[in-house]
Amino acid sequence: MAVGGPGIAFDGVDLTLGHTEILRQVNLQVGGGSVHALVGPNGGGKSSLFKALLGQVPHRGQISLSWPGEQPGVVAYVPQALAFDAGLPMTVMDFMGAMCQRRPVFLGLSARWQAPVRQALQQVGMLEKAHRRMGALSGGERQRVLLAQALIPSPDLVLLDEPMSALDEAGEAIFETLLGHWRAARVTVLWIEHDLDAVTRLADHVSGLSRQVLFDGPAAQTLTPQRVLSLFSSRQRREDGREEQQDRGVA
Repeated sequence: MAVGGPGIAFDGVDLTLGHTEILRQVNLQVGGGSVHALVGPNGGGKSSLFKALLGQVPHRGQISLSWPGEQPGVVAYVPQALAFDAGLPMTVMDFMGAMCQRRPVFLGLSARWQAPVRQALQQVGMLEKAHRRMGALSGGERQRVLLAQALIPSPDLVLLDEPMSALDEAGEAIFETLLGHWRAARVTVLWIEHDLDAVTRLADHVSGLSRQVLFDGPAAQTLTPQRVLSLFSSRQRREDGREEQQDRGVA
């Protein structure tokens, strides 16, 4: 396992889906071992940048990871929401087993993973609900389970897609504790978040993304009201201009 997390370089990344331009010439540096937040309007390309990093969508340009050790480390991904059939008889423990072992879920969690899974669920306050059906959990509880699965095995790079969106106050406190743990362990965290106050408090670095990088710098100094207004209003101007062209019959 690598010691600490990797640095990430996005160099001239373009992404087009169909005829829609999603990302344009994204140039971005993420420091190894830092908590780096991405903020921007819905549809601005933040989740698509994650997908490009994970190799899930084709893109132009280059994305490179610089691992501090000789071998790549462990990458964990926490999606914004979990899509599944709420009627499935899958418990929290079943879900955790499906995420960390090849053994079929119906055979139960292997002895190897018993202690790590229990510890991860304990960290997010979900151990007492380990045998509850996933479909019976609240949105915030499911989000905690998603955070727990990111802890097994211990990650070196964590990708978080709006992890606070469904959390209650207690869940937010747990998330902040996890961020502190990752920072102390020099884990690289790339974090999509809409709560700008949380970003200002908790992130080391922030980048404003609306198809392209509009600003980039230390979180506490960079998230000024003027920059935030520019970030969100620039997307609105593009949408308004596109609608105006459509109204005029302009392609």
